[in-house]
Amino acid sequence: MSVHKPVALLRGVTPVLALIVLAYAYGAHADVFRPAYLELHESGADHYEVMWKVPAQGDLRLAVNVTFPPGTIDITPPRGQFIGNAYVERWQISRPAGLNGQTIGIEGIANGVTDVIARIVRQDGTSQVERVMPDQPRFTVKAPAGAGEVAWTYLVLGVEHILGGIDHLLFVLALLLIVRSGKRIFATITAFTAAHSITLAAATLGWVHVPGPPVEAAIALSIVFVAAEVVHGLRGKPGLTARAPWIVAFVFGLLHGFGFAGALAEVGLPQKAIPVALFTFNVGVELGQLMFVVFVLALRAALTRLPLPQRRWFPYVASYAIGATATFWVIERVGAFF
Repeated sequence: MSVHKPVALLRGVTPVLALIVLAYAYGAHADVFRPAYLELHESGADHYEVMWKVPAQGDLRLAVNVTFPPGTIDITPPRGQFIGNAYVERWQISRPAGLNGQTIGIEGIANGVTDVIARIVRQDGTSQVERVMPDQPRFTVKAPAGAGEVAWTYLVLGVEHILGGIDHLLFVLALLLIVRSGKRIFATITAFTAAHSITLAAATLGWVHVPGPPVEAAIALSIVFVAAEVVHGLRGKPGLTARAPWIVAFVFGLLHGFGFAGALAEVGLPQKAIPVALFTFNVGVELGQLMFVVFVLALRAALTRLPLPQRRWFPYVASYAIGATATFWVIERVGAFF
C-alpha cells in the first residue's frame, strides 16, 4: 500500500483537528479530572465528620476552603497532610438542628481555579452528591433524595467525567483516525463500551481490586500503542488495530473501565441506590463519549467538503501529538510509583 492512499483516506484530519490535538497536548496533565472533594459523614445527632481534599503540587495546595453556615462549631481542629498529589484535612463539626436546608460555601473557586465534588452521607445510609462550580460556589444540604435525583446526578457526573478525561478522549480519537467506515466505527465503539462497562461495574462493586497508579499508566500506554498504529498505517503497514479494531478497543476498554471506576470511587455511591447510581454514571459516560464521536465525525465530514489543500503531514501531526502526550503520561505515572 502506498503512503498516498492512507493519507487520502485520512484527509479529513485537517489543520483544525490537528490544532485540537495540540491544544490537548499543551494543557494535559496526568490526572485531568481532579476536582476538590468534600465529604461529610453524619456521625450522630447534629455531628459530622469532615474530610476536605484539595489538589496539591509538592508542598503547595490550592487555596480553596469550605465555609459552613453560622452556628457550626469545630469539635476537633482540622488536621491535614499531603497525600500524593492532594492535601487532605479531617476534623469534626457540630451544628444545632443539623445541616439540612443550610448552605455550604466554597471559597477560592470563583476565579475558575477548580471545581468541587461534595458528598454528604447520612446516618440512614443515604447520601447527597453535588458538583460545585466556580459560577455558583455553594450548595444547599437537602433531605434524602429520591431515585430520580440520584439518577440525574450520576448521569451528569458521567458525562462531565468523560468530556473532562483527555486521556480517554485521545484514545477514542486515535481509534477514529484508523477506523473509517460506519459499521467498523459502530463495532469498535460498541466493543470499547462493553469492555469498560464490565470493569467499571466489577471494580465499583468490589468484585475486582486493581491498584490505581498501574491502571493509569497502562491507560496512557494504550494511547501510545494506538497512536503508533496510526503512524504504521500512514506508512503503508497497517497493524492489528486497522485489521481488527474491535479487539483492540475491547482489550484496552477493560483498562479504561478501571480508570472510570477510580473516578467514581472519588465521588462514592449512595448505599441505598448503588444500582441506579452505577447504571446512570455509565450511561452518562456513554452519552459523553457519543457526543465526542459525533463531533469528530461531523467535523471531519464538514471539512472534507471544503476546498482545502491536502497536507500530508496533518495526520502525522495529530498522531505524533497524541503519542507524545501519552508518552509523557506514561513516564509521569510510572514515576508516581516511586
